[in-house]
Amino acid sequence: MKRKVLNVLWYVGAVMIAMVTVFPFLWMIATSLKPEGEIYSNSLSLMSDHFSLNNYKKVFDTIPFLRYFINSLILAVAGVITNIFFGALAGYSFAKLKFKGRKISFAMLLSSMMIPGIVTMIPQFLVLKYFPFVGGNDIFGQGGSGFINHYSAIILPGAVGAFAVFFMKQFFETLPDDLAEAARVDGCNEFRIFWQIYLPLIKPAAITLGIMTFQSGWNSFMWPMIVLNSKQMMTIQVGLSVFQYQYNTSYGPLMAGTVIATLPTILIFIFAQKYYVRGIALTGNK
Repeated sequence: MKRKVLNVLWYVGAVMIAMVTVFPFLWMIATSLKPEGEIYSNSLSLMSDHFSLNNYKKVFDTIPFLRYFINSLILAVAGVITNIFFGALAGYSFAKLKFKGRKISFAMLLSSMMIPGIVTMIPQFLVLKYFPFVGGNDIFGQGGSGFINHYSAIILPGAVGAFAVFFMKQFFETLPDDLAEAARVDGCNEFRIFWQIYLPLIKPAAITLGIMTFQSGWNSFMWPMIVLNSKQMMTIQVGLSVFQYQYNTSYGPLMAGTVIATLPTILIFIFAQKYYVRGIALTGNK
């Protein structure tokens, strides 16, 4: 009897947590389909007597939404590619190669994860702005804008992170060293061993890291708002802030744009979730 009561309580708790988690998403969809009058008069209701797609039309009429979508997609995909490649390359080095200062270097890398990103924003901005021979700058970094207002201002600082290196290192350590030893005996160099032997084996970890990196890059707001000041270069998250005014917020178009902005991450997770779960499980085995 006691066990049945505990099972019932567990299911009730699970349903309540699911409702609390799912309700904001359903409210976002419902609000995006409501006319403006109903949003303010019956804001918490998921039902409406006049469902309409006008808010979605208003999003594309008010801002160059498709351009913002493409900008975000380019930056997110570039971040995925660079983080997987450089993260895997560095992770392989720390996991499979024996070199002087390896432990100290890895400890310093991990310690960088403790530094808040807000602390490094100003130094990164100055480095990008005064980079020599880029964006009209001279040899001293003067006279131009450097990498500011360019895709590189997002891609370069986020090309590889400490978490990507740590994540890949943990996965590489689950793979046998005998593969590399046999390849070295056959005369393979280290990059060929990494590229042709180990890299194909890290598919679950690479997809897992790719999902995390894509989600982070796609939802990034603060850094793109700082380094991309042209309207044609804005990302989708920065572009949606147009619907938030000083004293008012246009919730209908804002929620409509948010629904569209949420779709890529949801679709990627749905189609790659088995690799995501497997990658997390295998990385945690170490």
